[in-house]
Amino acid sequence: MTTLISRDELKKAIDAGEITVVDALGGSYYEQQHLPGAIALVEADVDALAPTLLPDKDAAIATYCSNPACGNSKAVQNRLIALGYTNVRAYREGIEDWVGAGLPVESGR
Repeated sequence: MTTLISRDELKKAIDAGEITVVDALGGSYYEQQHLPGAIALVEADVDALAPTLLPDKDAAIATYCSNPACGNSKAVQNRLIALGYTNVRAYREGIEDWVGAGLPVESGR
């Protein structure tokens, strides 16, 4: 089951420093723009990189990709849950919704 987080909930958690945001698009998409403080982690790299990038399996994590039609964030979320992460939510609306709301993004690595 996919547990979701809304844009408003995510914005509050980012502002409070209470969540790790995972960009499930990666690559050039991540470099062009990503949510503030997001780390890039695509499904193919979850098993190898999650233990280092996300050492606390009980920490709040939100995954996102481009929009509701994109399955990347759900795939990364499901993989993290399979690895024992307990507090992973997906921002289903994705970066298109974030940008459309006029919220800040970052670029580069």
